[in-house]
Amino acid sequence: MDRTAWIVVALCVIGLVLWEIYLAKHIAPKPAPVSLAPGGPSPTAAPAILAPSPLPTPVAEAAPGSAPTPTFTEEIETLRNSDVELRLTNRGGGIKEAVLLKQIAEKGQRVGLKSDQRAPIGAILEQPSTPTLPEFTASVQSDSVQFERTTPEQVAIQKKFFFEKSPENKDNYVIEMDVDLENRGDKPYQSGGYFVALGSAAPIHPRDYPSYTRLVWCANCGGWITAGAKGIDVGWFASSGGFLGLGQHAARPSYQENLAGAEWVAVSNQFFTTLIAPLTATLAGKDVDPWKANSVWARRFDFDYAPDEKLAGIEGALGMPGFQLQPGQTYSARFEIYAGPKLYHRLAQLPHNEAEVMDFGMFKVVCQFLINFMNLLHSWLRDYGLAILALTTIIKLTLWPIQNKANRSMRHMAALSPKVQELRDKYKDDPTRMNQEMMKLYKQHGINPVGGCLPMMIQIPIFFGLFKMLGQAVELRNAKFLWVRDLSQPDTIAHLPMLGWPINIIPLCMAATQIWLMAMTPKTGDPTQRRVMMFTPLIFLFICYNFAAALALYYTAQNLFSILQFYQNKRQPTPTLEKVAPAGKRKR
Repeated sequence: MDRTAWIVVALCVIGLVLWEIYLAKHIAPKPAPVSLAPGGPSPTAAPAILAPSPLPTPVAEAAPGSAPTPTFTEEIETLRNSDVELRLTNRGGGIKEAVLLKQIAEKGQRVGLKSDQRAPIGAILEQPSTPTLPEFTASVQSDSVQFERTTPEQVAIQKKFFFEKSPENKDNYVIEMDVDLENRGDKPYQSGGYFVALGSAAPIHPRDYPSYTRLVWCANCGGWITAGAKGIDVGWFASSGGFLGLGQHAARPSYQENLAGAEWVAVSNQFFTTLIAPLTATLAGKDVDPWKANSVWARRFDFDYAPDEKLAGIEGALGMPGFQLQPGQTYSARFEIYAGPKLYHRLAQLPHNEAEVMDFGMFKVVCQFLINFMNLLHSWLRDYGLAILALTTIIKLTLWPIQNKANRSMRHMAALSPKVQELRDKYKDDPTRMNQEMMKLYKQHGINPVGGCLPMMIQIPIFFGLFKMLGQAVELRNAKFLWVRDLSQPDTIAHLPMLGWPINIIPLCMAATQIWLMAMTPKTGDPTQRRVMMFTPLIFLFICYNFAAALALYYTAQNLFSILQFYQNKRQPTPTLEKVAPAGKRKR
């Protein structure tokens, strides 16, 4: 092996080792005791904070800027359907907790979208950085909860929460919040704008990527060509030393940005989101148009995950334009709240591009196809592991003819390699002439030198589409397959003694099958390039090792199909080198 190849393998190995040391030291999973809501266990749920792990309430002590301790007795009212239970508080008149009844966390707990020590979801705030949460009077109807209070300026505020009615109850995670402000005084009331609290989001697992916990907003983000949703994650707030002195900045306390208009704003983690979309508004009986969020706000907070470990969460709010109320006039606004799992097929049915919260990026079209197809297969097979294997089989069979042509091209290239090596030796001091002669040689024998790369080029968007999709597919949570307890997480079966490194079987099988596949591949191209390509398994192992086991399962199955196809192609006669007639001399 030459120097270049040794440098590449050394860098790959060093990078993988350093990454594992970093994970083991900074975000290694540690058991945490289950922390239930004050007052003891609930008979129906023991939820976590926008997360299915047994997380305690974030920030045990009141953090700077958190909601002040109320001087009145807090009262909780409940609103429930088959998918979610809302626990609404008179403290600010909002949703203190949304318990997802069909989303199971550890030890049989229910997942909960919580906002303890933060402003409740749907609270109306003047300044989200210094929230005041006054006392509301609650009244409960059969299908709604209403809050009322009157301000010192004699403005009566009414807020009503209820579940939206939808066909076949497919959108049970959608709540409507109606807000009415009536000026009962004798002076005009001027609002310079207000914020609606989104609640908070926190990591689900201690090893979660910072990019999962984010504030997201949609401004003209729908369609196939337009840009997707924008956002920031918890990593934005941390101090950074930059790269070679560039991009260096201190820690940032909060984030606020004015917008031309956003259809919705959300806080989100890997699998769950709280999203608020302004629907309509009227002022003195006349429609307010356009009616969109004109600013976003967010702040990071730290909370204790374990006695000696802290994780970072994010809280957010969307800003709405101001208005003026003359005496006797009423301002009414409607908001849609989605509080639940990031189920693409449900979000895609909502009318304001809510599915963009999935953050599929440039592979959006591929991700949308893959997640819909995977769910279709699951509806038939009733097992997500089998659905992923079926998806792999269908993709591989679709690409089988293209891969056959690529394999034949590589075998022809391998047969031609002695002549190629002769040209390299002959023109080693003249690279330009060497390339010209090599292309001439390929043309004479009718060989496309990049023909073997086409299947790989097709696989790249599929691989990264799966990477983006499987990283957010809540359907895979707690989905078991063979020894894998959760296809959305690494299939760790043990940890190395002393070092604490996880032992993940499927990524190791993926790397082994990839090495086997590369050993079978006909040797073509420059020797140095071939040696460098031998380290591709290390790169994919680095990407997949601590990612969802579903991705490594797909790639392992794909490698096994490729190995089978190579064995089939090798049983065919060895290709013979024949010169083809020039295009102008071929018989017609």
